[in-house]
Amino acid sequence: MRHILLGASALALAACGGSESYDTMPSPAPMMSKASAPQMEADMMESGPRMRSSPSQTSVGEPSVEQYIAYSHNLGLSLPKGQVEPLLGAHIDACRTAGTATCIVINSNIWSQDEDSASGSLSLRATPDWVDGFMGSVASDADKVGGEITQRSTNAQDLTREILDTGARLDAQRTLQGRLMGLLERRDGSLGDLLQIERELARVTGDIESIEAQLKTLRLRVSMSSLDMNYQTKQPAFSATRNSPLGEAFGDFFYNLSGAIAAVITAFAIGLPWIILIGLFAWIWLKLIWPRLRRKPKT
Repeated sequence: MRHILLGASALALAACGGSESYDTMPSPAPMMSKASAPQMEADMMESGPRMRSSPSQTSVGEPSVEQYIAYSHNLGLSLPKGQVEPLLGAHIDACRTAGTATCIVINSNIWSQDEDSASGSLSLRATPDWVDGFMGSVASDADKVGGEITQRSTNAQDLTREILDTGARLDAQRTLQGRLMGLLERRDGSLGDLLQIERELARVTGDIESIEAQLKTLRLRVSMSSLDMNYQTKQPAFSATRNSPLGEAFGDFFYNLSGAIAAVITAFAIGLPWIILIGLFAWIWLKLIWPRLRRKPKT
């Protein structure tokens, strides 16, 4: 029926309004004659603006809105030789001991080029209280093995508005879903009307599932802070490997010396023909041409 289609359209329009009030929305009426359809259209047009323009009422003693803040931390550690892998493993064990409800290991990596150089990374997601205590223990662990924290940063992102807006959209879609289900249960329209309501109900149900997943992700970011740590081996002033300037210089000594000798030999080989040619011209000038010039009589 026409009034059912109009009611479904008004509900869809109300759902797009987000967090507006739905108290003034008229409930679907029973079967009406064609003569009363224009009157129903006029009533819905009058009720629509009141529904969308209803302001939110605030009082003086109303408490402030709860803040939703997502924190992310970064730590950089410089450790002595051979301490990267043991300390990284100890931090992973500490997270796993706390349990998945408190701490989760997202990613861990370690790279080792040789005995003097190793690096690693660790990404955790844990509750804010656990992260605060864990960062304090990381500093003490680095001091015990002779290392230090070389980089520390904290980033806070306010998700209050995004979470509230998402929650309001979810409430609006749930309200629309309930009213569409009510229209469908009445079954007082034609088959085409019922099929259109079912399609609209399926769309609204899909939107609800998507918004619920989005809201769950946002709340997880607030309840579980992220922590990224980077581990580096301290570079000594001298090392037998090529990971320090002096070690690299001594390691390349004979290579550079042989390269220099090879360059001299190459230059001599390239210049030798020119040296012979220049010597030949000099001998001809001094032995044949220059003596004749000196013996010419003066006029």
